[in-house]
Amino acid sequence: MERLGSGHQGGIATGIVAGRLSEAQYETNFSDLHPRLDRHEALVAADRCYFCYDAPCMTACPTSIDIPLFIRQISTGNPLGSAKTIFDQNILGGMCARVCPTETLCEQACVRNTAEDRPVEIGKLQRYSTDIAMEQDRQFYTRKAPTGKTIAIVGAGPAGLAAAHRLAMHGHSVTVFEAREKSGGLNEYGIAAYKAVDDFAEREVDYVIALGGIEIQHGKALGRDFSLSDLSGRYDAVFLGMGLQGVNGLGIEGEDLAGVEDAVDFIAALRQAKDKASIPIGRRIVVLGGGMTAIDAAIQSKLLGAEEVTICYRRGKENMNASPYEQDLATANGVIIRHWLAPKSILGKDGKVVGIEVEYTAVRDGRLAGTGETGVIAADQIFKAIGQNFSASGLGALQFEKGKIAVDAEGRTSIEGIWAGGDCVGIGEDLTVSAVAQGRDAAESINRALAAGARPATAVA
Repeated sequence: MERLGSGHQGGIATGIVAGRLSEAQYETNFSDLHPRLDRHEALVAADRCYFCYDAPCMTACPTSIDIPLFIRQISTGNPLGSAKTIFDQNILGGMCARVCPTETLCEQACVRNTAEDRPVEIGKLQRYSTDIAMEQDRQFYTRKAPTGKTIAIVGAGPAGLAAAHRLAMHGHSVTVFEAREKSGGLNEYGIAAYKAVDDFAEREVDYVIALGGIEIQHGKALGRDFSLSDLSGRYDAVFLGMGLQGVNGLGIEGEDLAGVEDAVDFIAALRQAKDKASIPIGRRIVVLGGGMTAIDAAIQSKLLGAEEVTICYRRGKENMNASPYEQDLATANGVIIRHWLAPKSILGKDGKVVGIEVEYTAVRDGRLAGTGETGVIAADQIFKAIGQNFSASGLGALQFEKGKIAVDAEGRTSIEGIWAGGDCVGIGEDLTVSAVAQGRDAAESINRALAAGARPATAVA
């Protein structure tokens, strides 16, 4: 059995402890990843846009923001007009500017993105405008006359908030039920701390609900505090946007050892910590997975003071869900990414993690398989980032597809009067911007149905 250490195999005292770094170092490490452009920088960046008539960047945006228009508005010194153009399509445009994988969406489609040139910095320009509007508390929308219709929304994440805002604009009264103590969902609990600093997620929620007509009740969970039939009986329509709740298990020996943790819980704890020094971290970390959660957990482990951080992914670099940019960001922060390794067992001593046994993998006959060759990586803390799953608790007779709620193109479920969107449905990518688009579009579908005076026929067979 091969020992697969990244160096320093002996002589390092292990242990998961808090306060590894100085206060100044924590502040530096968790400062804003991409500080906002100043006015001059924004004008220079905007001037690089060709304002294409067919706008491939706009086509690549899940929320279909008119990107050439908002950039032209910046170039003419009108950031507030630019912000309105963004918010017309994406009311959570501020957070999306921070966390969207623009390198694989709008900026990837930019006609300037060639071997000889770089794309227009669309994400940074979007943040420039939306930050200015939010700092000035500039509200661009007013509610229509009250309709007397009430809508229940389950989940105050991106999909639920986008739906709530659009429905409130149409004059409906919206009640949002959120299981956690704060609103924001993934934006509040699942984003790396250095991507959204200064409580931005919370401030964005306040900006959204300032429209009026939206009530958020925290600590209210579907299946525990109420059922779907309860909501259907009390409200004119229901939108489900509760996201994913469960974390996939490894199913290997040693998974219950002290030091084995879910990466999503680690990220959430770090996001909510007022003092980063209070978060304990090991010296040798192994992160299992290949998506954004794995990257965020690995980088933040390094920023907390871990000496060795290794990501183990069972397939190749090109198969990782994390974008090449995010992978490069991890390696730039000293994270080692190892491919073609699958966890085989977690090794422990005195009930604590001391390492992980991994097996080399390969694709054979089109399928991933173990090669039989194994190795050991020393570790005192292991983060599982192998995906989340959906809990169907309290959803009654709803139909499902691939473990998620089945919906049509408008977000209608198999039960009349109930819509759904975001990570809990089986369409689109698990991205904040996709969830916003689905919440917005479902809200428009709900409004049309209510305006017609009748609920639509069952949409999913």
